[in-house]
Amino acid sequence: MGHCSLFLLSCLLWSFLITGTHQLQSSQTQVLLQIRKHLEYPSQLEIWNNHGMDLCYLSPSTQVNMKCQNNVVTELRIVGDKPAKVKNFVGFAIPNQTLSGSFSMDSFVTTLSRLTSLRVLSLVSLGIWGPLPDKIHRLSSLEYLDLSSNNLFGSIPPKISTMVKLQTLNLDDNFFNGTVPNWFDSLSNLTILSIRNNQLKGAFPSSIQRVTTLVDLILSGNDLSGKLPNLDRLSKLNVLDLSGNSLDSDLPSMPKGLVMAFLSNNSLSGEVPGQYSQLSQLQHFDMSFNELSGKLPASLLSLPNISYLNLASNMLSGSLPVHLNCGSKLQLVDISNNRLTGGLPYCLSTESGNRVVKFGGNCLSVDLHHQHAESSCIDVPVKRKPSGEKKIVLLVGVIAGIFVIIVLLAFGLLMVCKRYCHLGISEQHLLHKAAQEKSVTGFSSEILSNASFISEAANLGIQGRPACRSFTIEELKEATNNFNNSAILGDGSHGKLYRGTLENGTQVAIRCIPSSKKYSMRNLKLRLDLLARLRHPHLVCLLGHCIDGGEQDYTVNKVFLVYEYVSNGNFRAYLSEDNPRKVLNWSERLAVLTSIAKAIHFLHTGVIPGSFNNRLKANNILLDEYGIAKLSDYGLSIVSEAAGNCGENGEGPKSWQMERLEDDVCSFGFILLESLVGPSVSARRDKFLLDELASCSSQEGRQKLLNPIVLATCSQESLSIVVTITNKCICSESWSRPSFEDILWNLQYAVQVQGTADGEHHR
Repeated sequence: MGHCSLFLLSCLLWSFLITGTHQLQSSQTQVLLQIRKHLEYPSQLEIWNNHGMDLCYLSPSTQVNMKCQNNVVTELRIVGDKPAKVKNFVGFAIPNQTLSGSFSMDSFVTTLSRLTSLRVLSLVSLGIWGPLPDKIHRLSSLEYLDLSSNNLFGSIPPKISTMVKLQTLNLDDNFFNGTVPNWFDSLSNLTILSIRNNQLKGAFPSSIQRVTTLVDLILSGNDLSGKLPNLDRLSKLNVLDLSGNSLDSDLPSMPKGLVMAFLSNNSLSGEVPGQYSQLSQLQHFDMSFNELSGKLPASLLSLPNISYLNLASNMLSGSLPVHLNCGSKLQLVDISNNRLTGGLPYCLSTESGNRVVKFGGNCLSVDLHHQHAESSCIDVPVKRKPSGEKKIVLLVGVIAGIFVIIVLLAFGLLMVCKRYCHLGISEQHLLHKAAQEKSVTGFSSEILSNASFISEAANLGIQGRPACRSFTIEELKEATNNFNNSAILGDGSHGKLYRGTLENGTQVAIRCIPSSKKYSMRNLKLRLDLLARLRHPHLVCLLGHCIDGGEQDYTVNKVFLVYEYVSNGNFRAYLSEDNPRKVLNWSERLAVLTSIAKAIHFLHTGVIPGSFNNRLKANNILLDEYGIAKLSDYGLSIVSEAAGNCGENGEGPKSWQMERLEDDVCSFGFILLESLVGPSVSARRDKFLLDELASCSSQEGRQKLLNPIVLATCSQESLSIVVTITNKCICSESWSRPSFEDILWNLQYAVQVQGTADGEHHR
């Protein structure tokens, strides 16, 4: 009896230990639920709705499979039901075929990266769309990555080269473009590389020759061109699929262990190498629809394991031995549409069992109804591509011809301008000149005039707001009492700011910007049109503009920007304890920071081209009568030579004796810092303060540095999130700073955590 009790006790203890080992951490569960939200609650994940069950114990299915170890997720496989590859996809969401327009790939990967122990990640046919961000490399433990059958576009992130544990990389059936990366030799454990059916161009990457661990190499359905290098060094390679590209070299040597080779639908030329007769493991060989010439190597038909041989639609010639012995496993042979003559070997005749043989379109002496006359297959000149010297001569001739045409066109255009444009400048000339201009922000007139791809967030920002219009200089003079000094609100590197009242009683703020000689009238109008497109609920609304021209209609003296007047002061004033109105508590500061982060994220991604260097300072964040935060002085680098840099006017890294950093992330980092420590401490302007901020992980460090109101009204978890993201934003290495997607995600998470803490406090 005692032994039986001891046995039962041992079983219970063992069961408890197993349960404890696999009990998923609550933070991991929250990340999984956030992933489900990003994927817009697909039906495959409805099983996660049972909040009382540990997600690690859910039964695996063909759609969802998850494994856990030591309280964390190590494998996550999800197969959706979205179309494998949307045919009319052009980079934007398509209803019922992709995830919605609010989906953010950057934010999604940020969430995924919190599963730091993940070894297997497979997300297939889920309608995911957008560029794959570099931060995918944060999943440094990944051994298997499959993102196939989605709608990812852009270049393949270079940071994947740092994921040294990766063994399988599958990006099939997406829209990746640009050149194929040439860093695959950094992945020393890679065994399967599959990027079929994308839009990759350029040469075959030479680095692949050095990935000796490769077993499967699949790059079919792209637009690779040029020479194909020898692949015999890839001793473990079993499957090679390069079909459907534009490769135009001779056939390379192959590894002896190759089992399947697909090189059809290219422009490969030359003879089939004799080395191929040594590929004793070869089972499937497809070289159809190329430009192969010379004799068909009869030894290919005799390989011991060959079952499928397709050499159709080439320019192979000569005849096959009558007494050829075919391999015993050979099931299909297609040698149609070549220039073969003579008869067929007995092993390829129709009397040789169940073997399928296709040989029409040659000059063979059998089945004459489907053969050409023998004379058409004899002494046929083989198509050769021009030699290197001929290509150079041809290229020089083409360039010279184009140059002569351009000179003649320019001369003709000059004559037309002299005849019809008494001022020497016509609208067409302005367009031509503007197209060549590059501003400090790098926007050409072509980009500016086509800047019409505005996100849904932009459309929401436009609703209920007055349209941007042109003002006359007389209207602005009347509004400001002839630009009286008493109407000046401020003066900075972008000119004076006036307060005014329009004829209808509307209060406005008018920014006067000195003209830039870099911009023609046409180019400036295009830039103002782009600036007018920047509409968002948390941006101060641009009501219109005025161009003060000179005596000639193509010169500019000044540009005036007319904004809504935001009357309730700036963010910095609400951080100071000397503010007579009210000092914002932690929740209110988070609300302001999150609103401005949304606005900046829109400026970067909501319109093409994006607006960067947006003069981000705490006193450029204004609060309206309802306490809603709005960013002012954004986008001025589009129309002004003075760029709003992080460190301007002694604020930011330059005054901290650090290197000058000119991006919005850095600038926003110092706004976050000011929100944490207050304006008085922030004004110390020494690098020591940044070192102290790094020590804020301890309670003592926080008590010493952070603003008392922040400490009194924050939850520790919410505060930790903001301190961490602040340190990342003001990091001196620009490559390690987060994106605004990442910043916004962290701030929203901090708001959520703070809201939970406030709710518990009030109970």
